[in-house]
Amino acid sequence: MKFSELRQHKYFQSFLLALVAGLVFKVASSSKYTDDSEYLEQFWKNYQVYAVPFPEDLYFAGEVVPMYDFEVRERVDRELLVNTYFQSASILHFKKAARWFPEIEKILKAEGIPDDFKYLAVIESGLSNAISGQGAVGYWQIMKNTGLELGMQIDEEVDERYDPIKSTYAACKYFKRAYKEFGSWTLVAASYNMGMTGLRRQVGQQGLEDYHGLHLNNETSRYVPRLLAVKLIMEQPKKYGFHFRDAHLYKPLKTNTVKVDTAIADLVVFAKSQGITYKHLKVFNPWMRKTYLPAPKAGKQYAIQIPDPSVFNAQQELKAAYKIVLPEVEAIEKKATAPTYIEVKHLVEKGQTLRDIATMFEVKVVDLVIWNDLESTEVVKGQTIIVHVKKPVVDEAVEAQ
Repeated sequence: MKFSELRQHKYFQSFLLALVAGLVFKVASSSKYTDDSEYLEQFWKNYQVYAVPFPEDLYFAGEVVPMYDFEVRERVDRELLVNTYFQSASILHFKKAARWFPEIEKILKAEGIPDDFKYLAVIESGLSNAISGQGAVGYWQIMKNTGLELGMQIDEEVDERYDPIKSTYAACKYFKRAYKEFGSWTLVAASYNMGMTGLRRQVGQQGLEDYHGLHLNNETSRYVPRLLAVKLIMEQPKKYGFHFRDAHLYKPLKTNTVKVDTAIADLVVFAKSQGITYKHLKVFNPWMRKTYLPAPKAGKQYAIQIPDPSVFNAQQELKAAYKIVLPEVEAIEKKATAPTYIEVKHLVEKGQTLRDIATMFEVKVVDLVIWNDLESTEVVKGQTIIVHVKKPVVDEAVEAQ
């Protein structure tokens, strides 16, 4: 084959591209190491990973965890490390727990279930309406057959596994059944992962009614230690390196219940009749699976949650402000970057409001909201607020401070 023909051959072209790429990479990487030597030095100087604090005494639902057993200790240690350094997921757990734990705790207490079981909803779904590959659904990851056995309505139009409150009651029903079977809350938790039948078989074969002493499948062996790790982290967030303010957490949302005993042909129309959007109707009632609701079974009612007006009150000032400012956004952005304007960083003082800051710098509250990408008009002491103002105003405001 002539060289001119060889150049057209696809394998030759691929080889040539690979060769050129390799040369470029070699040159680039060698020069990059030199250019980044200072970066690498700083990286190795400042990058640190720590082993996490480890508890000597640990309990689940009042039952002692045998931390003296090296195998148990190492399983708990593994899950504590994994969950501590899975920071994004753990922060979301804190945020969601602020909204849902008060309701879940109330139900657990009323049903006689230990409070520690609230952490099952965290490790099962991250407090979200997740769907597993096996078909488990909701905060408590309930399988369809299990849900039906527990008395839940599960069909094409309605799936109560998506209802955080009803699914919590269903989970409690399971916990009570399992406790009658095993007489141990730790075994109850383990059975929630592998099923009562599977756990009963292992208890019988191994002649041991102690979760920590049983040889179980990998997932169930990790299940309770994962539960314990999440409990430790969520009960002592700062100890495990998690810092947040109350404002970062998702607040409980008040709702009003509307009971319906007839079919609803169009949920969009129904939502409007309640003064809310279809989106909010679905957000607060995820168990509605269609755009309509069939008539409930005889003697039954649907309990539809409608967000209380207070849910939206905090948004009203911002909503009004954005309505006014939206047509002027482009002009505001130009003004903010114009040479005659200067960016000032102001630290909020105790008792100071966003309106006080706006008055001080002779700007609008809505401008401060936009410049700082605020979600509300509330500010706290020590918070940094960026202000775009003319230089003379800056000088006067600084002197005033």
